Amino acid sequence: MSGLSRRNFFHLAAGAAAVAGPLGRSLGPIAFAQQLPAPPGLPEPVIPIARRSTVALVKGESRRKNIAEALHRIDDQIAQLLARKKYVVIKPNCVSSFNQLACTNVDAINGILDYLEPRFKGPVVIAESSAGDTMQAYEDLKYVRLPAERRSQRIQLVDLNREAKFEPVPLLSQDLRVDRVRLAARLLDPDAFVICSAIFKTHNVCVATLSVKNMVLGAPLHGARGERWNDKRKYHTGVRGTNFNMMVTAEKLAPSWGATVIDGFEGMEGNGPGSGTPVPSRLAVASTDYIAADRVAVECMGINPLWIAHLQWCWQVGIGQYDVAKIDIRGEKIADVRRSYRLHQDIERELRWIGPLEDIEKPLG
Repeated sequence: MSGLSRRNFFHLAAGAAAVAGPLGRSLGPIAFAQQLPAPPGLPEPVIPIARRSTVALVKGESRRKNIAEALHRIDDQIAQLLARKKYVVIKPNCVSSFNQLACTNVDAINGILDYLEPRFKGPVVIAESSAGDTMQAYEDLKYVRLPAERRSQRIQLVDLNREAKFEPVPLLSQDLRVDRVRLAARLLDPDAFVICSAIFKTHNVCVATLSVKNMVLGAPLHGARGERWNDKRKYHTGVRGTNFNMMVTAEKLAPSWGATVIDGFEGMEGNGPGSGTPVPSRLAVASTDYIAADRVAVECMGINPLWIAHLQWCWQVGIGQYDVAKIDIRGEKIADVRRSYRLHQDIERELRWIGPLEDIEKPLG
């Protein structure tokens, strides 16, 4: 780091935290963490990506129309991929069965279905492995109405936990041993065109949760019929381990990814992903490159993109484009729509991956 050791980075961070207090209250609406030092640039890629990526960025007063329009703006890139698939999987974010702000709104799902309707005759599967009860989330979020309302698209609601079909994938445990998680097989199906339906949200481990986080932590299964096991918990090691395992899982899932659309109509700031407060950004972001889409969304949220480890590491291993200079944006200019999201109260702990590893880290989140 230019003129600043990594150890000094955290001395400065700790000092700033002591002065500003929780969430940097003395800084007002600008997050305390935004005042901290950061690495000078992206790390060296292990597998360089020469290609450019395209991201749609739409602003408007209708969530549903924003989502459909964002996908329409990259239709030339989706069409060639969609034509080769037998069915569509829409993967929403249903982290809660009772907090709408934390979950994919049914209007966002309808926006995706509006885009698909003249282009793909179905079937369409809405599939999730919620941290809680997926079917209860479908009920509370009004997804259960969709099969009857949109019969021509042959919509099916699937709880990946109850479906219980999986592929085993290795990852690192907290004590740096090989562990195993069970990833939903449907999200790895080569016959499926997978559409991620994510949300603008801050996070309690990886700073922001967008496309990659939605897919990676939505893929591990847990017991749904009284069995007391939960592979999602295996990701909650130290902040480095969590981000590294997210990158490893993304490598496994990425060949099946079709497109992503991130709903920023009403984002979440503060103590996301489940207990934050609303931000009326009125945006939608879409791309066939999940990493590029997340980079644009991070910029729109006013978050330093160098703070998000898993996205940089996904870029380093060639999953997608994170260099904003190599991303072509169709629609709004980032500078015109950016607003700073207040970050999680644990942000100083979340950023410890930037500093030196001094001991095995305790789980976060």
